[in-house]
Amino acid sequence: MEKELIINATTTGVEMALLESDKLVELHHQKTNNNFTVGDILIGKIRKMMPGLNAAFIDIGHRKDAFLHYTDLGPKLRSVAKWTNGVMNGSINTHKLDNFKYEEEIVKSGKIDQVLNKRYPVLVQILKEPISTKGPRLSCELNLPGRYMVLSPFSEVVTVSKKINSNEERKRLHTLAESIRPKHFGLIMRTAADGKRVQELHEEMMQLLGRWEEIFKQLKSVIPPAKLLSELDKPTSVLRDLLTDSFGRIVVNDKDLYNDIRSYLQSISPEQVGIVQHYTSNKPIFDTFGVTRQIKASFGKTSTMASGAYVVIEKTEAMHVIDVNSGHKMTSGDVDQTILRVNLEAAEEIARQIRLRDIGGLIIVDFIDMRNADHKRQLAKSMEGFMRSDRSQHTILPLSKFGLMQITRERARPEVEVDTAEVCPSCGGTGKVNATILLTDEIERDLEFVMQSRPKGDLYLRVHPYIDAYLRKGLNSVRMKWFWKYNKWIRIIPHSDYQLSEYRFFVGNDDEIRLN
Repeated sequence: MEKELIINATTTGVEMALLESDKLVELHHQKTNNNFTVGDILIGKIRKMMPGLNAAFIDIGHRKDAFLHYTDLGPKLRSVAKWTNGVMNGSINTHKLDNFKYEEEIVKSGKIDQVLNKRYPVLVQILKEPISTKGPRLSCELNLPGRYMVLSPFSEVVTVSKKINSNEERKRLHTLAESIRPKHFGLIMRTAADGKRVQELHEEMMQLLGRWEEIFKQLKSVIPPAKLLSELDKPTSVLRDLLTDSFGRIVVNDKDLYNDIRSYLQSISPEQVGIVQHYTSNKPIFDTFGVTRQIKASFGKTSTMASGAYVVIEKTEAMHVIDVNSGHKMTSGDVDQTILRVNLEAAEEIARQIRLRDIGGLIIVDFIDMRNADHKRQLAKSMEGFMRSDRSQHTILPLSKFGLMQITRERARPEVEVDTAEVCPSCGGTGKVNATILLTDEIERDLEFVMQSRPKGDLYLRVHPYIDAYLRKGLNSVRMKWFWKYNKWIRIIPHSDYQLSEYRFFVGNDDEIRLN
């Protein structure tokens, strides 16, 4: 599965589209004024204790106070607070923790007002970005992520990614991590560390220690609330987390960003520097690589699949609800097999939609009812496989007796929302229609259905004159492609009374073919 990253830099921010086998699977957007990102480390002041919630509201400089729950304090809270206060008052003069003595751990069932003191600042890391009316969510368990590993101060834990299948490699990485980690620092070996040499791993660990030293230096003179360490910019962090040998191309339309990405790749993966390309055409980069079309097709309430089946995605305050529909093109034959095929196609599309829109929280999927127990198990197993490439933590439950599938997914950022509706050209803006860029796709899907169900007889397609001109354009026109595909000439008739997005099929005796 070849991956491509298309980066569109604008005056307001950076948009990134991740393609897998030419299909859009992730869409990221970083605004130039976004100062609070997941992974940022800050020093904050306790604004208010909430014993009823067992939480505290922290001032970190955001317009809304951040939320810190007791369960996110971490067992080493007293040690983190002791080190933070020691650095700020000058009694601790090194970022190393070799001679640092741990304080007693806090208990899991304690109360927040018993372990936090409003007089002292608190060292925190952003777990979740501000979402809707809520401020950021914080944690006192700090992590410094790299490409191969995650460094965790005030921890003794060493773990290896479960996605590394080889037991020998897991043991090797665990032994290496134990041998190179500094005292009182934990290490999490990421999937990308698979097969890497000791030198590469040690170099990155020293870089992460350097970032910890930056925090130490800033703490010595900082006045809370303040940011101590920023997460990498969005393009760099995406590459850090996703870059593998399967990346075939990275295309960026900004010269400075192009140079920055090349420099970053030179430091982490010099052999892949050549995949970075600078896009210089005047045509929008997302249009050239088909991203705009896929965005229009993928967002909105309804997403249609190649077979003509579609899923309807609804958002409520408590959850997302997804309904699977076969549409009007379900073929006859073995009904059970047809339903299974539609549900499997929908499951793959739903997994892509969840990842693309970054949907978090509770998700309820209403698949087409199936009576066969083996088919239900096959669908549940397939859904797990489709979701395997999703980096966010998630849980999938088997189909319930009502045919519903429940999915929970980690929510760290606001959901990606794109308004795909366009102002209707026929009514001058009083209503909306589906994106016109997808009109030819809809015509071709219906034509495929018509040719399967009525292969004989003359076929006419009536459309708006503009669409007629587009379908006939050039020697290798769309209509000519239809001729080669179906070995049948489709007569196109322009009709001035039709709206731009209106089209109808007719047979030889001028009888309309009803598709709905």
